[in-house]
Amino acid sequence: MRFFLIALFLSVCGWSAMLEEAKWKSGETLLTFFEKNNIPQKLYYDLDRETKELADEIIAGVTYYTLKDEEGDLRQVLIPINEELQIHIYKKGDRYALDLLPIEYTKRRGSFVIEIERSPYQDIVAKTGSVKLANEFVAAFKNSIDFRTSLRKGDKIALVYTEKIRMGKVFGSPVIEAAMVETGGKRHYVYLFDGRYYDEKGRELESFLLKRPVPNARITSKFTLRRYHPVLKRYRAHLGVDFGARKGTPVRAAGSGRVVFAGRKGGYGNVVIIRHKDGYKTLYAHLSKFRRGIRRGKRVKQGQIIGYVGSTGLSSGPHLHFGLYKNNRPINPLKVVRITKSRLYGKKRKKFLKLSKRYKEEIERTIIAKKEPPRYEEFDFVVSLKKSGVSETEGNDG
Repeated sequence: MRFFLIALFLSVCGWSAMLEEAKWKSGETLLTFFEKNNIPQKLYYDLDRETKELADEIIAGVTYYTLKDEEGDLRQVLIPINEELQIHIYKKGDRYALDLLPIEYTKRRGSFVIEIERSPYQDIVAKTGSVKLANEFVAAFKNSIDFRTSLRKGDKIALVYTEKIRMGKVFGSPVIEAAMVETGGKRHYVYLFDGRYYDEKGRELESFLLKRPVPNARITSKFTLRRYHPVLKRYRAHLGVDFGARKGTPVRAAGSGRVVFAGRKGGYGNVVIIRHKDGYKTLYAHLSKFRRGIRRGKRVKQGQIIGYVGSTGLSSGPHLHFGLYKNNRPINPLKVVRITKSRLYGKKRKKFLKLSKRYKEEIERTIIAKKEPPRYEEFDFVVSLKKSGVSETEGNDG
């Protein structure tokens, strides 16, 4: 699979090209990257507003790939924006061009059971080498089991999870579909359903709940992670929800947390970013100004005014761009900003019980078989890049 992608990536420039892997540095912007690699900045300024905004979504530490010719000149670049979409920069004749492409990856699904020796976190890292998987496991049980007091040596944990593989390496964050902790002879299960974790009875385990940052404002643009525009013939993304409102309308914190950023952020203009519990962050962009006292390190409460609607940065008019992230993954705020019930009812409950039964049976089979990682059961082919244009092949959902 890795050879297949590299062959396609090299095909534009010929087999003499050199493929290099690097990490996106903290503080790096697309403009500074252009300057460092002798790419005309005009390419950036000619981009549409949405693409410029997406350039501000590049996360420090993400792995990106460059392709250089024998003279060391840059020929192609692939920079992930999120786990689904990437910026593709390439040389076309004597000029550079830029577009957005879906990320090629395979999705593999694994399951395993291990006995506790030290702690779930340490034991998962020891068995799989994945700090991210260990963090996801701890977060899944955070509101149901205290690992420090409940677990003993010899207790069992079991996981069913999926992860993405890009260029032969794990990419992004794994997703735990179901997990079990056995302590004192009793088994505790959690299941992922509709993006949130529930116990066996369909009771929600995550307590994080958002409120709309601009009450009663109209939605002018919805969230889309990756969409192919049939008219423009290219991929678009909008990693948040836009709320249209008059300039100066108060913007309120959607949840309680700590401000981790308050300042200027490229195409997003004036931005406030708040870190919440359970790995969530919210982003508030295009603010006309910040409320007095809002700065990095400041603790805020849900509903507290943090700034005011504006059109700073790349904005066609006054509005709030509201982004929501879980472990740095952009997710749709409208799926979380709601008045939720602590328990599932009706059709949703029936659907959940059917899904949880299947997961529980899978965990039981894993325990009986005593599978140890890395033992993977499925490989889903997702997307393939081609020399010109993009073809997309949907894999199975498992």
